[in-house]
Amino acid sequence: MEIERINENTVKFFLSYIDIEERGFTREEVWYNRDKSEELFWEMMDEVNDEAEFEVEGPLWIQVHAMSGGIEVTVTRAQLNEDGEPLESPFSMDDPKKLFQHGKMFDNDDSMQDMDDATFEWLDNMFVFTDFDDLIPLAVRMSDYPVKTSLYSFENKYYLHLEYDTETIDDSRKTDLYSVLSEFGDTSNMTIHRIEEYGNLIMDSDVFAKIRHYFG
Repeated sequence: MEIERINENTVKFFLSYIDIEERGFTREEVWYNRDKSEELFWEMMDEVNDEAEFEVEGPLWIQVHAMSGGIEVTVTRAQLNEDGEPLESPFSMDDPKKLFQHGKMFDNDDSMQDMDDATFEWLDNMFVFTDFDDLIPLAVRMSDYPVKTSLYSFENKYYLHLEYDTETIDDSRKTDLYSVLSEFGDTSNMTIHRIEEYGNLIMDSDVFAKIRHYFG
């Protein structure tokens, strides 16, 4: 695990999927299983504390980026106002579309295990396809999933951007969703901002419904 101390209140670390597996977790568990993701997070924070002397005190803001090779996590100790309430997230809210809920905050108790109702929440994914025809059977399989979608082309590949609310999809459905998508495409670390700037928009919404309508 690579650890970078940004400043007094912020630390950033990168954990590869190989690191994750060596710790006894799978990628799917970290992405879709709340208990497992919390367990891994606190294991990482113990290591960060040992190596970077970053003590977990009070509320934390957490930003998580999923990349093709692993996850990058930025943790900031929340600054409190005179009333003891946390100030706003230190992360830019001009860019709310992150793989996990942007700037999620939770309080740490003495055991550093009980995160109460706070958890990582997925907001979006980017999948890449080499052939448009791969999207046709996928669209049929995705008819029952409440997701927002858009489709782009870039450098002879197709990029599918999905957004969904974890509060409306339980853990088993999230796992099923990822499994179905992975049958036909691959995860991509392409950001939505880059694809919007350099790619060509094919469908701005309801990708699966439109593909079923025109190609089903």
